[in-house]
Amino acid sequence: MSLHGITKGTPLEKMAEMMALGEAKGTMMYYTLARLAKEQGLDDVAEQFIEAANQEAVHAGFYATVNGMLPKDFWQLVRGLMSAETSGEKKVKAMADKFREAGFAEAADEMEIFAKQEGHHGVVLAKILEKHCPGLLEAAGKKIYVCSVCGYEHVGDLNAEPDDFACPLCGQPKKVFKLKD
Repeated sequence: MSLHGITKGTPLEKMAEMMALGEAKGTMMYYTLARLAKEQGLDDVAEQFIEAANQEAVHAGFYATVNGMLPKDFWQLVRGLMSAETSGEKKVKAMADKFREAGFAEAADEMEIFAKQEGHHGVVLAKILEKHCPGLLEAAGKKIYVCSVCGYEHVGDLNAEPDDFACPLCGQPKKVFKLKD
């Protein structure tokens, strides 16, 4: 039995949504604490915070699943993520350049690593799609809308989506999507 969406439309839906968002924020908090602990030479503490962050991430995924926050048929989402991760490489690199210009070379160096990782995520997702759902890589003749904030690509008629449609990656409303050339 799948747990996907079991709280949707129930009195538990709002609670599960709050838990998913709280656990996601907890992930960020624990990774930040780990970084700060590491900067202070507290590697053992940093490891414990990282373990907590990883667990919080799993918890966030669980609550998002029971609430059906992402589609059960996730392949279209993976295709959109592939494009966002690929374009994310250039966006993070541009941000790293701004950090470097501001005199934050150490942060810029790390962000350049992140940029390469974003691009690599796009490559990995493309390989997954090629293996498991190759038809989605072919978008000839289909409308593709791109989120102008994060680069997520929505394949299909965006006008057919409900008015409250939001980018599944960054949460922006459908009005920020632009038709891809």
